[in-house]
Amino acid sequence: MKPHPTPDQEQWRAIVQRDPRADATFVFAVRTTGVCCRPSCAARRPLRRNVEVFVDVPAAQRAGYRPCKRCRPGDREFAARRAQLVQRLCRRLEREDPAPSLTELARAAKLSPERLRRLFVAVVGVTPRDYLAQHRLGRAGAALADGRSVTDAMLDGGYSSTSRFHAATKERLGMMPKQMRAGAPGERLTWACVPCSLGAALIATTARGVAAILLGDDAEELQRDLQRRFARAELLAGDQRFVRGLQQIVAVVDGSSRADGIALDVRGTAFQQLVWAELRQLARGETIDYTELARRIGRPSAARAVASACGQNPVAVLVPCHRVVQKNGALAGYRWGVERKRRLLERERDAAE
Repeated sequence: MKPHPTPDQEQWRAIVQRDPRADATFVFAVRTTGVCCRPSCAARRPLRRNVEVFVDVPAAQRAGYRPCKRCRPGDREFAARRAQLVQRLCRRLEREDPAPSLTELARAAKLSPERLRRLFVAVVGVTPRDYLAQHRLGRAGAALADGRSVTDAMLDGGYSSTSRFHAATKERLGMMPKQMRAGAPGERLTWACVPCSLGAALIATTARGVAAILLGDDAEELQRDLQRRFARAELLAGDQRFVRGLQQIVAVVDGSSRADGIALDVRGTAFQQLVWAELRQLARGETIDYTELARRIGRPSAARAVASACGQNPVAVLVPCHRVVQKNGALAGYRWGVERKRRLLERERDAAE
């Protein structure tokens, strides 16, 4: 039988670091054991020369490998139970004051602190500490947006002092609370509108990562959309060097590359972040309905809020809200047009076959 590829540099890095973010992108198999695993598997690290990579578990099984009993790749029920556990812990972080420590959460989950931290990153996309910080900042930001005082917003967010509140907003959003209350002026985004297989893509970035990917046919309309989304920000048109640097992102939009290694700077409430993080766990070619998505994030009655979070996603394709469909499989609405959604899904299904 023809051997499959050995891991490339990025895949091997994910295996060495047991990176849970790579679990949705590939599985690896070890010739000497006959077992295939998730990249995050805690089993003993194999020698690189003995490793083969596959797009999914069925492909590895066709090559004669059996799924690992420790990390259980391809087991959807196992993945769902992990997600439910993390969602319960998220609720604890949101409601308890003072918030439980990582050690306390790990004890409740019957896991080691490090394993729980990796599990959080795999399911939610951030560590427990970062999830709590996003939740607090989201509550404080909502209070500021309603015109309430900085002090009221600080208390709503659960901050114990104004110095901690100021430090948190400065570190995570690059601005102070008064700037947030004023609509976040001074934020700087560099943008360019480039052709892609779906028409035109307006891509905007900050120093931290990709902040927006907007799809359409009219470059001027896309620019107006960007201005509406970032009304108080400083928007700078990128030069040719900037445009050349966007080619990896365009390749992802076109379906010829994966999103591995592309940093995002996507801001939203803790709930929106939870929805967007779950969407990024979906494999290419996989779809989900709003009710199931709400269930997976631990909010089974929040299907409408989940739909709203999908509609507010500012980063097309990289946060794959196009993979959400109606319960009967029909295509639901899509911010950038149902025809684009159909093309994206068809392309991903073809690639997965």
